[in-house]
Amino acid sequence: VRGEGGHLLNPRTGHRFMPDIDPRAELAPRDVVARAIDAEIKRDGLDYVHLDISHQTPEFVKHHFPNIYEKLIGLGIDMTKEPIPVVPAQHYTCGGILIGLDARTDLPGLWAAGECTESGLHGANRLASNSLLECFVFGEAAAHHIARHWDALPPVPPIRGWDESRVTDSDEEVVIKQNWTEIRRFMWNYVGIVRTTKRLERAAHRIANLAKEIEDYYGSFRVTTDLIELRNLHQCADLIVRSALKRHESRGLHYTLDYPDTDPVAKDTVLVP
Repeated sequence: VRGEGGHLLNPRTGHRFMPDIDPRAELAPRDVVARAIDAEIKRDGLDYVHLDISHQTPEFVKHHFPNIYEKLIGLGIDMTKEPIPVVPAQHYTCGGILIGLDARTDLPGLWAAGECTESGLHGANRLASNSLLECFVFGEAAAHHIARHWDALPPVPPIRGWDESRVTDSDEEVVIKQNWTEIRRFMWNYVGIVRTTKRLERAAHRIANLAKEIEDYYGSFRVTTDLIELRNLHQCADLIVRSALKRHESRGLHYTLDYPDTDPVAKDTVLVP
């Protein structure tokens, strides 16, 4: 909506604030826009800001944003006549499994594509528009590489049968929900749009506290999708915080008040779980 002329407004004053922040206004990079919205919300104690495209014709809006229009109508908002309440939110991981142009990882026999990878295409701010294109490009690259080297692939190692004889069904599902909620909350508060070393250290402390609890739970009860996702969530949070603490600069979506400038030469941050 921003890309098609939508204006970001303070809902209390009606002021369009992006031209005050950047000459590109709403078309500034997403990290700039996200920080501007965050600052506006925190300064005035708001729950959201408004994204207004009602100055365009209804036909234009419905043609360009049919799905958004229908979704908002279901929520009681007509975007052709009134503004949309918006807040920044995480929806894509900038970083992941390191791959080459053929989608190979450093683990023989494993290829990867999509959001789980660090392909180098999107940089520190995912500027390459639709991330689905990356899945197509590297999915095809992986398929071609596997087909060319199929005969040289090592045989699949024997895998032991899954043994659940020493575990039981969980009697404390609330633990998973509590840990999940806790990670999401402190990652938003301490590792969100604007970071500081102190906030990151607080997040690292909480991640360390949760590690044994999650692993004990994982080893004691029958594995469920929610438990696996909690374990993955915790591991991902740990990697994000460790990476952020090692990067003593601001770059792309990583913006820290303690190191607001960008180093002239980018440094790789490659970590393992």
